[in-house]
Amino acid sequence: MSVRELVILGTASQVPTRHRNHNGYLLRWDGEGILFDPGEGTQRQMLRAGVAAHDLNRICVTHFHGDHSLGLAGVIQRINLDRVPHPVTAHYPKSGRRFFDRLRYATAYRETVGITESPVAEDGTIATTPAYTLEARRLSHPVESYGYRLTEPDGRRMLPDRLAAHGIKGPDVGRIQREGTVDGVSLDEVSEVRRGQRFAFIMDTRLCAGVHVLAEGCDLLAIESTFLDEDEQLAADHGHLTAGQAARVAREAGVRHLVLTHFSQRYSEPEEFERQARAAGFEGELTVAHDLLRVPVPKRR
Repeated sequence: MSVRELVILGTASQVPTRHRNHNGYLLRWDGEGILFDPGEGTQRQMLRAGVAAHDLNRICVTHFHGDHSLGLAGVIQRINLDRVPHPVTAHYPKSGRRFFDRLRYATAYRETVGITESPVAEDGTIATTPAYTLEARRLSHPVESYGYRLTEPDGRRMLPDRLAAHGIKGPDVGRIQREGTVDGVSLDEVSEVRRGQRFAFIMDTRLCAGVHVLAEGCDLLAIESTFLDEDEQLAADHGHLTAGQAARVAREAGVRHLVLTHFSQRYSEPEEFERQARAAGFEGELTVAHDLLRVPVPKRR
């Protein structure tokens, strides 16, 4: 059975707390797993969440601040220790290649898995598979940072009443899907477009064009909200978003399920992030993330 969910491994920003680990997020997309921003302690959080190295197909790093990347060393060594049998690809800002290399070879270990490096140097598509297209967009942070967006190709939804009206049944249903017509009846006459699902991952950034492009039309959006709205100037100074800003982005983009995460240690009341997001006008499903939470991708409309 296919599973599409976001497994949240850590939700702290620069400093972990007693209750929040550094960042780490695993997107399960049917049979694949994409690990985003493995901060310090990610390997242990994977264990606690029931995530194995074998579940990983891609690693996507938004930028090379420690809370988003220090876990790479342990995760990569675990991939090799467990002899993951399938290819693993790592995406990260090309300007940070030296940091990736240092983390990949931080200590001595036996390298048994050939991790493919695919650095990101500009906006655009970085991977295409039958199941999804993965793209990256530049964000606005003191160091080079990219957000990621996964888009499933559109499909077709067969309409039983129209099939019946045209007398199409049995093997002919598969035939019209493959060939486009059966006995003069076109696929468009008996089906409709089934919109592909969309997920975006937006970490450390100020408001910028990339944020809006990544969020547009997402079924599930995981986005940083490091600060509360009363600290908006502090957020701008350090290249971050507030809860209200993140919620307004989601509202304007038509996001169905918003996940707020990456919280500053200065705040102890997570309910305030939800209150400010609602005050900003976001009316969709809303989750204020906590460690080891699983958030399903919303079912298709």
